[in-house]
Amino acid sequence: MRTAMGVWRWRRNPLRRQTDLFEAWVAFAALVCVLLVAPAIGWAAGLRVDGTLQRAVREQRSERHLVPAVVVRPTPDPLLGAATDPAAQRQTPQRTQIVASWTAPDGSNHQGTVPAAEEPPRPGDRFRIWTDTHGRLVGQPLDPSSASFHAGVAGLAAALGIAALVETLRRLVVRRLMHRRYIRLDRAWAAAGPDWGRAGAGS
Repeated sequence: MRTAMGVWRWRRNPLRRQTDLFEAWVAFAALVCVLLVAPAIGWAAGLRVDGTLQRAVREQRSERHLVPAVVVRPTPDPLLGAATDPAAQRQTPQRTQIVASWTAPDGSNHQGTVPAAEEPPRPGDRFRIWTDTHGRLVGQPLDPSSASFHAGVAGLAAALGIAALVETLRRLVVRRLMHRRYIRLDRAWAAAGPDWGRAGAGS
């Protein structure tokens, strides 16, 4: 708003220079871009990312299945020799690995090493794991709300990036204008300097 008022004030100012007016309009254009264009681009980018992520959510939920698994036995501790080392114990993950068996949605039987769902794991305990249709272990599918959150963050980042780019361009233009003003001032001073103090002084 301050920039816009400055533009209209400078239109009737007799001391206004062409660069003043140009700088004011550049600032006004930058303000419009920051307040209108950047949010619009961020909103469009967020919608696009959300659409892509929501499609990924639907695909993952159709391809990944939560199936029951049974604990067969705990896996041997690979760091058994380092059990007496307190530093090694602090750096070792506390999540126990177990050997479990499960039946895939296509009816095939599988057995493999997975993280324990409970501590301590006992043979015969039942828990659920995510697999694909053929029984291969996969990660948990993305949640729709998480996808929307990531899309919102992407849209916000896009809007902030556009705003930062606009402000950078505005600063570069203003810097260039200031450089031109100093050049003109130096030229004017060089032209008037030799006659300084002579006008009307009779010397």
